[in-house]
Amino acid sequence: MTFSDKNLHPNILKAIAELGYTTPTPIQEMVIDKIMQGHDIQASAQTGTGKTAAFLLPALDRLTKPATMRCRGPRVLILLPTRELAMQVASEATRYSKYLSRMKTVCIYGGMPYPIQNRELSRPYEILVATPGRLIDHIDRGTINLAGVEILILDEADRMLDMGFIDPVEEIAAATPPSRQTLLFSATLKGPVMNLSRRLLNKPIEVSAVAEHQKHENIEQKLHYVDNISHKHRLLDHLLNDPTLNQAIVFTSIKINADNLVDTLYSQGHNAAALHGDMNQGQRTRTLNGLRRGDIRILVATDVAARGIDVLTISHVINFDLPNCAEDYVHRIGRTGRAGSKGIAFSFAAGKDLPLVKRIEQFTGQKIELHVVPGMEAQFKNAPMPRRPQSQQKYRQRPPQRNFSR
Repeated sequence: MTFSDKNLHPNILKAIAELGYTTPTPIQEMVIDKIMQGHDIQASAQTGTGKTAAFLLPALDRLTKPATMRCRGPRVLILLPTRELAMQVASEATRYSKYLSRMKTVCIYGGMPYPIQNRELSRPYEILVATPGRLIDHIDRGTINLAGVEILILDEADRMLDMGFIDPVEEIAAATPPSRQTLLFSATLKGPVMNLSRRLLNKPIEVSAVAEHQKHENIEQKLHYVDNISHKHRLLDHLLNDPTLNQAIVFTSIKINADNLVDTLYSQGHNAAALHGDMNQGQRTRTLNGLRRGDIRILVATDVAARGIDVLTISHVINFDLPNCAEDYVHRIGRTGRAGSKGIAFSFAAGKDLPLVKRIEQFTGQKIELHVVPGMEAQFKNAPMPRRPQSQQKYRQRPPQRNFSR
């Protein structure tokens, strides 16, 4: 099965052929036809499965047909949890619609000046890509009308709920026509995500796709035991001095750790920069552009900030702090090994982290190989087991039998 077998508009097929798209991925094969038939979809699909094209291509095909309602505003609305993801999806929409006449995409997110967004929204457009918070602001200001939305797409729904966007998402959905088609994509379909799906979707078809990176076929995973923060810093410095390392993302648990780690790496002579939620949009954009150009070799990031980064030159991922969620581990290591290339993922684990390591291995179904740098062994895994005091040792000799004979 190829894309040419799909009933997509010829100009869409022309655009994706130029991008090298020939055979649909599993998630694309499963949902494109169903979306074009008008079904609501709830899909379990992670980054790396091709899900962006899975919902954008049929949505663009819908836009080649006359609108069901003539009104000012978008016909397709795509909600995403972060600015980076919104920008990435908007860029893909522009590439796929290259040969479609009068097909404009507008992207709005927090941190971007309102006058610039207002100017974009004042002109005709068909696709709106937005983060929930900023979209609510525009709805309240009267600068966006969602009465003409024909397709509502919720991408990374689990992350939006984790970030506390459930009320804004429901408020936005309520501002769209009840007759709309709704597509929900999430890493998992359980708990709050399923509750949201039941409220917003109409008789949805459920599909599931496993990301290639989740299979870890092209990512070598390595585990290093560490004793303390000083041990982590020494080991990280050693790994970053590897000449085979092209670019790396180093993950920390919180924003202040990211800034502090960048200062440490800079003092050690490493070309490093931070990416986290406290940075303004200009800083974030400059950092990501520097990473893509190769000006930044080491990016120190938090989970939310790095979600959706797609840079093919990232050769290594290093979990300086392990994530509390096994699914976040999968998303993290998926930043390397992109487009079939090889990648390496290092993880640091102290004694308290061993239960996390076990949960990650159970979730991925793979053992993370233990590696040791000579001279940097963790003492907590190499110290001899203390002997049990003599008074507490088990009595192993058979006790003398009592003689009951007279």
